[in-house]
Amino acid sequence: MLDELRSFAGALPMTLDGTNGRDDKDLPLRDDIRLLGRILGDTVREQRGGAAFDTVERIRQSSIRFRRDEDGAAREELEHTLNSLPRGDAIGIIRAFGFFSHLANIAEDQHHIRRNRAHAFTPSAPREGTMAHALERAREANVSPDRLRRFFAEAMVIPVLTAHPTEVRRKSMIDRDMEVAELLAERDRYELTSGEEAANEAALRRAILTLWQTNLLRRTRLQVVDEVNNGLAYYDYVFLAELPRFYADLEAELAAMGVATTLPSFLRMGSWIGGDRDGNPFVTASVLRDALKLQSSKALRHYLAELRLLGAELSLDSRLVEVSPSLGELAARSPDRSPYRRYEPYRRAITGIYARLAATARALDHGDPLQAPVGHAAAYENSDELLADLAIVANSLLANGSALLANGRLKNLRRAVDVFGFHLAAIDLRQNSVVHERVVAELLEAAQPGTNYLGLTESERVSLLLAELATARPLASAFETYTPETTGELAIVRAAAKAHRLYGPASVPHYVISMATDVSDVLEVGVLLKEAGLLHPREGRIDLDIVPLFETIADLRNSAQVMDALLGTPEYMRLLESRGRIQEVMLGYSDSNKDGGFLTSGWELYKAEIGLVEVFRRHDVGIRLFHGRGGSVGRGGGPSYQAILAQPPGAVQGAIRITEQGEVIASKYSNAELGRRNLETLAAATFEATLLRPEAAAPRPEYLDLMERLSGDAYRAYRNLVYETDGFVRFFREATVVSEIANLNIGSRPASRKASEKIEDLRAIPWVFSWAQMRLMLPGWYGFGSAVQSWLEAEPQTGMDTLRAMYREWPFFQMLLSNMDMVLAKSDIAIASRYAELVADIALRERIFSRLRAEWQASIEALLAIMEQNQLLETNPLLARSIRNRFPYMDPLNHMQIELLRRYRAGDGDEDVVTGIHLTINGIAAGLRNSG
Repeated sequence: MLDELRSFAGALPMTLDGTNGRDDKDLPLRDDIRLLGRILGDTVREQRGGAAFDTVERIRQSSIRFRRDEDGAAREELEHTLNSLPRGDAIGIIRAFGFFSHLANIAEDQHHIRRNRAHAFTPSAPREGTMAHALERAREANVSPDRLRRFFAEAMVIPVLTAHPTEVRRKSMIDRDMEVAELLAERDRYELTSGEEAANEAALRRAILTLWQTNLLRRTRLQVVDEVNNGLAYYDYVFLAELPRFYADLEAELAAMGVATTLPSFLRMGSWIGGDRDGNPFVTASVLRDALKLQSSKALRHYLAELRLLGAELSLDSRLVEVSPSLGELAARSPDRSPYRRYEPYRRAITGIYARLAATARALDHGDPLQAPVGHAAAYENSDELLADLAIVANSLLANGSALLANGRLKNLRRAVDVFGFHLAAIDLRQNSVVHERVVAELLEAAQPGTNYLGLTESERVSLLLAELATARPLASAFETYTPETTGELAIVRAAAKAHRLYGPASVPHYVISMATDVSDVLEVGVLLKEAGLLHPREGRIDLDIVPLFETIADLRNSAQVMDALLGTPEYMRLLESRGRIQEVMLGYSDSNKDGGFLTSGWELYKAEIGLVEVFRRHDVGIRLFHGRGGSVGRGGGPSYQAILAQPPGAVQGAIRITEQGEVIASKYSNAELGRRNLETLAAATFEATLLRPEAAAPRPEYLDLMERLSGDAYRAYRNLVYETDGFVRFFREATVVSEIANLNIGSRPASRKASEKIEDLRAIPWVFSWAQMRLMLPGWYGFGSAVQSWLEAEPQTGMDTLRAMYREWPFFQMLLSNMDMVLAKSDIAIASRYAELVADIALRERIFSRLRAEWQASIEALLAIMEQNQLLETNPLLARSIRNRFPYMDPLNHMQIELLRRYRAGDGDEDVVTGIHLTINGIAAGLRNSG
């Protein structure tokens, strides 16, 4: 393996332009892979001994031959090697392959940054997906300055971090990965001397050795508070520093266009971590309080640290510069009485602000800052008061010849306070509609015995709930004893009300209802919010957005009708006026995919948006869509920029919220430059979709009809396989690692909603994750081949031409096929066939896998024909290169996993076998990058 790792980069195929590594753009990537491979090889040799290398290389070569010839001698050779592998050697070999995937990811990420920087210094058009590109398009389209200002005044772009259990890496590993990335970047940024280069390599060796000697796996299941802390790490990595810089750069770009403006903070952060209770019994009111407190502490500690640095910088002497009267008054109120700062009013003002913020931190139970304030001061009531003091400092600097100082650290701090407030990120509450139904039923029955809420029709429920919402009388009684479920739900909304008082209304601004199906689902949440004083009947005011989440195919089809009825309810519309007459609706990608398959899910989501836009237009209500996308294509993942631009006309009205889930969070936001680019991409796509998408962009009617037909055929094929084929559940559970995933300590949430083996009750995340592990990726393509075949049989002369035209002209169809192209390229039917061999019933195995293979082949053939490609990823050379580089080192992990699963299921419960399975899950997920 050592020789192979050392020569890996040189053995890569020639590039598309025919070069062999001397003058092509990927040469630095190969250099980084060669360097990391050499260091990893040396580390493994030192730690495991030379004998392991022969075994690793033998497995790798067998794996490559198996990829070329799955049914030949390579299969027997591979099985023989794995069957004869000593138990003690498996862990080291798995770790070697797994770490190469991790290091290859780091090298690729650094290469992306390198190429972005090279592009930034090249005099050419701005790169797609940047605000510079979006603004250039707006200039070409003659968008007026007033229209630009109005967009930014009304815009809302919020990525929402969630704690879904597909992030398999520990924070300790992510921290070391970042260290390796920084050391690689150092080699790029500076012309190192020989001594500096040696020191850099020594530091790389230390980091990689630390990685090797760190356990990849968690030995205990994560608690929700652990997930909160993991999420907070990304604020240190990216958000706290990069969001203020994003705004500063955007304001400069607008000024260069002649649009001088101070932008409102339209791009902010959201979170479900600590507030998402749907199916997670471990999220309680206490956990919500802890999450809010941890978030607030992170924000205030950042501000305090920045104030210390700002105070050190602003040593301006009042005998040399003028200060404004307001600044003089602010300095005079400071508890700082040091004679050494008598003539340094800016420093005294900053120490006074620091003292007030330290008092605020104590009042919010965050403890004392590392550096004590110089004296006592009153706490801030809210972040607006802090902003007002910082504005006094800035305005004095601007008015007295110190604009450069005002526009440096101080400007970034002011923006950070405006973006993050005292709460850091908006935490959504989320719960399943059936829980609300039970809780409201219990409250009503206790207050009015015989109500029998659960037995009422929908119209009867709505009438009863509206009557309850019209009265200020509480429904819950302190003299009643309620079930733990009801007590817990009431405690949650009361904790949210307290959060509003402590941190401000922006701390908990949304309540998401999972599995929403009717108007009563929304009104039930209104009743619960009223119990906590978050809905005010007399004033007609509500303090949170109630957000119905439509998830299944049936619910998506019914969503416009439900919202039409809700917006047609005068009592609800009165409440909505207090929210700016804007209603948010969430669309679920994961469950709709598991319910109806990839093609139908995408199409029903698109149709739902068209219907919702029309309903909201008729009611003169603004719509804000919240997209519940996962990391994988099977859960709505894929490039965010293309996904936003592919929305129906009118669906992106300057506002969008979108979930960032699982391992996607780490891949997007562990690095400052990559994180900034991903945030900017969301903003740019929202800008373009709102301002640069004319109504003429609506697809041709015949394309809508064709998609309806394709979706229907794909839906029938998918449902027939997954829900109507005898033995499919057994095949799925035996051929995949779904059971083993449930035991892997990668999240606080249970894998299933209830104790059941039904596909309906399995969460979408382990469903998709399991198919990714066996390299079949079924949720990302199944049914497409059958649908296209059916269409071509009906239209043999013109059918393909129509599909190709639809692909060229319709961004939605382009996005669907581009994502399918990616997921099929990551699949491997040969490896999947070995997983199928884990199914004990041979007849069942052959019956189902033959269908999977045929549909897989049909889907690839249809995709290539429509996109007019000769091979997968022909139009995405970057991803093709990534797969070509990484998969020879990832495929062996699949083969090792299969062998260990076979041993484990045969009764070998040795700890090394279990650990090995979990390590392969970790390594495969890292290699695929968006598997859950």
